[in-house]
Amino acid sequence: MSYEGWATLTVVGALLFALLKNLAPTDVLFLAATSLFAATGIISAEEAFSGFNNSGVLTVAFLFVVVAGLRETGVLDEVGHHVLGKAKSERSAMLRLSTIVMPMSAILNNTPIVAMFVPIVMDWCRRNHVSPSKLLIPLSYLTILGGTCTVIGTSTNLVINGLMIENGLPGMSVLELGKAGVPYAIVGAIYLFFFAGTLLPERAELIEQLSESRRDYLIEMRVEANCRLSGRSVEAGGLRQLPGLFLVEIERGGEMITPVRPEDQIEVGDHLIFAGVVGDIIELEKINGLIPVVDSSAELTASEQRNRRMCEAVVSQNSALNGMTIRDSEFRSRFGAVVLAVHRFGKRIDEKLGDITLQPGDTLLMQTRPDFVQAHRHDPAFNLVSMVDQWRPLRRDRAWIAVVVFVVLMTLMATNWIPISVATALAAVSMIAFRCLSPDGARQSIEWQLLVTIAASFGVGAALQNSGAASAVANTIVENTESLGPLAALAILYCFASLLTEVITNNAAAVLLFPICLELAKLYDVDSRPFLIALTLAASASFMTPIGYQTNMMVYGPGGYRFTDFLRIGAPLNILLGIVAVTIIPQLWPF
Repeated sequence: MSYEGWATLTVVGALLFALLKNLAPTDVLFLAATSLFAATGIISAEEAFSGFNNSGVLTVAFLFVVVAGLRETGVLDEVGHHVLGKAKSERSAMLRLSTIVMPMSAILNNTPIVAMFVPIVMDWCRRNHVSPSKLLIPLSYLTILGGTCTVIGTSTNLVINGLMIENGLPGMSVLELGKAGVPYAIVGAIYLFFFAGTLLPERAELIEQLSESRRDYLIEMRVEANCRLSGRSVEAGGLRQLPGLFLVEIERGGEMITPVRPEDQIEVGDHLIFAGVVGDIIELEKINGLIPVVDSSAELTASEQRNRRMCEAVVSQNSALNGMTIRDSEFRSRFGAVVLAVHRFGKRIDEKLGDITLQPGDTLLMQTRPDFVQAHRHDPAFNLVSMVDQWRPLRRDRAWIAVVVFVVLMTLMATNWIPISVATALAAVSMIAFRCLSPDGARQSIEWQLLVTIAASFGVGAALQNSGAASAVANTIVENTESLGPLAALAILYCFASLLTEVITNNAAAVLLFPICLELAKLYDVDSRPFLIALTLAASASFMTPIGYQTNMMVYGPGGYRFTDFLRIGAPLNILLGIVAVTIIPQLWPF
C-alpha cells in the first residue's frame, strides 16, 4: 500500500476516534477530514465537495420539507392518535406500533415519526400503568426496520443509491430494497413482540421524576361541530385518564357538570375546563375542533392564528397590570397577545378567565405574535418572558392538500416517471406554495448538520478509493475468505458495517464502506449489488448502542434507559438480522 493509502487510513482512524470521543460536531469532523484530503492532493476539489450536489443528499433535504408539511397540517398527529387508541396491553400496543410505524417509516423520515410517537407512547403508558421503557426502544427499532423496506425509507438508502448512480451502476428502484428489507423487518418485529417485554427493564420515566415541580394551569376549551369528541362519552373520548391533565368540569348552557363522570356525554358547544401542565395543554390543542376559550374581545383573526406563538410571562411586582382584570387590561391591543390560562402558586382560580384580577407573580400562558419575546423581554410589566418552544400552530385547513401532495409524490416515486430528486423537490415546493408550511418553517425543518455530514463524508469515501486504502482492506478480507468464497466476504462486510454504525453515524458508515464493496466485487469478479444491498441493511442496523442512530438517542432520556439496555436487547437482534440478511441476499441478488 502506498504512503497515500497509509495516510488515508491514519486520517480515517483519527476521524473515528474523534467521533467516538465526541471531540467536535460530526459535520465539522468530516469537513476537516475531507478538506485535509483535498489539501494533500489525495482527492481533487471536485471530489471533496461532490456530495453537496449529489441527488441522494438533495432528496434527503427535500423529504425533510415534505414531512414538515404533513406535521404542520396535523396529518401526522391524526395518524398517531389512532395508533394506540384501543390498545389495552403491552403486547397489543407493540402490535399496533408495528403495523403502523413500520409502513410509515418506509416512506417517511424516521426522526419526525419518533418525535411524534414518543409523547403518544408515553401518554398511553401513563394511562395503562406500563413503564415507557418497555415500548420506547421498540419504537425506535421499528422505525429503523421500516426504513429498510424502500429506497426512500432512510437517508442512508438514498445516499447509497446516489453513490451507485455516481459510480455508473444502476440505481435502486423504490421497492427493490424491500425484497430483502420486508422479511428483514418482519423478523425484527417478531423478535421485539416476543422478547422486548422480557429483555427491557421497568424504569421510572423522566417526567415522573420531575413531577414535583409541575406548574398547573386551568384552561377552558370549546367543543366545535367538527370535533371528534362530540356525541361521545368522557371515557370513550379518551378524557377519563388524560396524562398530565384533569377534566375538572363541563359547562353547558350556563350550568356546571361537576364532578365529571366517565359516562357523561360531550356535546357541541360544551366548555371543558382542564387543569394541567403546558406540555399536556399543547397536546390537548392538537385535537381538531377543540379550541381555547378566550375573552370574545380578544379573539384572533384567521391570519393571526396562523402566525401565533405560545409564551409564558410572569407578572412583576410593579406591573401596571396588577389589580386589573384580564378583560380590562386589554392584552390584545396593548401587547398583541391573548391570555389562555393563569397559574397562581398552585391555587385554583374559580373566576372566568376574563374576570380574573391579576396579581404579582401570576404566570400567564398566552398566544402572541412571533416577536413578543423580543419586544417585551425588558418590559417592566413582566419579570420573565419565555417562548413555549414545543408548541406550534397547526394548519388543519391545509391537511387535505398535504395528503394530496404526498400521494402524488408516492405515485411519482413508485412509477419512476421522473427522477426521485425532482419528484421530492416538486413536492417540497408544493408544500410551501400551498401554504402547508411557511418558507421559514421549511428552512427550519431541514437538519443541516446531517446534510453537511453526509455531503462531506463523500470526500472521505473518495479518498479511501483513490489512495488504494479501500483496495487494501478488500484484499485483506478476500485473503481471509478466499477458500469460502464471496458469501463469507459478504458476512464479514455485514458484521463490520453493523458494528461500525454503532459507534459512528449510519450515513458515515455507509459512505466509508461503499468503495470497499466495489473492491470486493472486483477482486471476486462478481456483481457488486449483493455487497451494496448488504451494506444498505447493515448501515441501518444500529441496535446495540444509543449513539449510532438518532432515533435511539431520542428515546434514551424519556425511557430512563441505561447504555446496557440497548446492548441487552440489541445484540441478539443484530445477530438474528445478520443471519437473515446473509441468507436471503445471495438468493435475491446472485453473485
